[in-house]
Amino acid sequence: MRPATARDRLIVALDVPSVSRADQLIAELGEAASFYKIGYQLIYRPGGLDLAQRIVASGKKLFVDAKLLDIAETIENGVASIAALGAHFVTVHAQHRQTLAAAARAASGTQTRILGVTVLTSLDASDLAEFGWAGTAGELVRDRVKIAVACGIHGVVASGAEAPLIRAYAGTDLLIVTPGVRRATDAAGDQKRVVTPRDAVAGGADYIVVGRPIVASDNPRAAAEAIVAEMG
Repeated sequence: MRPATARDRLIVALDVPSVSRADQLIAELGEAASFYKIGYQLIYRPGGLDLAQRIVASGKKLFVDAKLLDIAETIENGVASIAALGAHFVTVHAQHRQTLAAAARAASGTQTRILGVTVLTSLDASDLAEFGWAGTAGELVRDRVKIAVACGIHGVVASGAEAPLIRAYAGTDLLIVTPGVRRATDAAGDQKRVVTPRDAVAGGADYIVVGRPIVASDNPRAAAEAIVAEMG
């Protein structure tokens, strides 16, 4: 699952309001993108699951950003269903050992790789303090990475700011998928712990997830190509 080229590192987040718009974007992007993420906004839309299957059938890779969190049996069954779609990645919150271990069991023997969500890139230290966490975001990420590694899952979702810390702890065996990626000219939006494509890769990220800078662009293909070029 290690990306072979800079283009392979790019995951385009299809954070759009309709399946028809997602289909249009995929057509516009063409060979500029080979990996797509579908999350809450699309997966529950009429035709969302059909879209997921079409992405896989077309030879593209599929990331189902489900952010699962439930009792072990429910997680195991849910991951098995997502794996049957042909998804390459599926996310599970990296909070409970039983949850992560169940996800790992369900993905065993399939092409699906489990990613543990550490700390959302839309959160900073002040947000975490409201939740009762007294440490830094990096410290919480480290603790959740330890749980993920102990449970044998394949990778984590984490900010590029924490990627070097994760690499130092887990080495190269753990996949790092980094959202909240923005070029210097892009608006941060609701993201708080952002990095550039170049810095994400330099810090140790295997894949970067980019949504609005591509899907809201007047020229999505050119935006995707620019991000790939920056990763270089």
